Amino acid sequence: MAPSAITTEVVPLPTTKQAVPKSKDDPTKEQTALQAISQGVCLPGIPLFSSYDKHRAWILSHMAGAFRVFARKGFTEGMSGHISVRDPENPHTFWTNPLGRHFGLLKASDMVLVDYDGMVVGGNQSRPANAAGFLIHSAVHKARSDVHAACHCHGVAGKAWSAFGRKLDMINQDVTYFYGDAQAVYQEFGGVVMSEAESKKLAAALGPKGKGMILQNHGLLTVGGTVDEAAYLYTLMEKSCDVQLRVEAAAANGVPKTLVDDEAAAYTFKMASDPEALYWEFQPDLEYEYEMSNGAFEN
Repeated sequence: MAPSAITTEVVPLPTTKQAVPKSKDDPTKEQTALQAISQGVCLPGIPLFSSYDKHRAWILSHMAGAFRVFARKGFTEGMSGHISVRDPENPHTFWTNPLGRHFGLLKASDMVLVDYDGMVVGGNQSRPANAAGFLIHSAVHKARSDVHAACHCHGVAGKAWSAFGRKLDMINQDVTYFYGDAQAVYQEFGGVVMSEAESKKLAAALGPKGKGMILQNHGLLTVGGTVDEAAYLYTLMEKSCDVQLRVEAAAANGVPKTLVDDEAAAYTFKMASDPEALYWEFQPDLEYEYEMSNGAFEN
């Protein structure tokens, strides 16, 4: 992971007794998460591109597709919610969605390019970007050079769980993707983010290893090395909030709650939270959206 502008105390993950599978090609090396989950020929890695233009077109297509997936899953709320993705050629600029356009209508050609100073420097300029969204995303991108994409929405379950201002419990296999330092909480909600100071505190709360964050009384934020990773983690975190709320309701009626132990959670996190594996976790939803919309989001 690339160095971060934020320092924090690092707590080592517990060791696991379960062995990490060895590579079939080189028994001295551990398998990657993608190799371990692939029975037979391994799924290909994240694509590489011969030009910035090709890479940019791919990013914007996947970004627009992610918005369509979010719309289908019910993560829209008026003008709220945004995704940002660094430009591959100019990493101090990032693409984001236009203000006031429904997620389910977005196309690659709708996206707006802004720089760290908040200036619109490219893309579709027929509508503005979201000012609050700019402050949140620019602070995260500045603080974390490894973060190439960030997602923030006001989904129902995420908003509901955010009222508790605490992390999700490790209550099932899927939520262990946010084990340990991969999950954070921002507890200083002061209204709509309209100041740089507030956005910097939010980025600091995420920390150098955070993948997902609960914004108290607000919603959720996830980040990744690709828009696919960040988008998948958002869908997973939103669903995990829904599951936790249901578990809490049952527990309040006397049903005992069992947590995944640290060793098992650490092992699952290690074997599932690789950037390439998380990139692939999003591809089924993206491919489904492509079929349902006849690829309308790509242009």
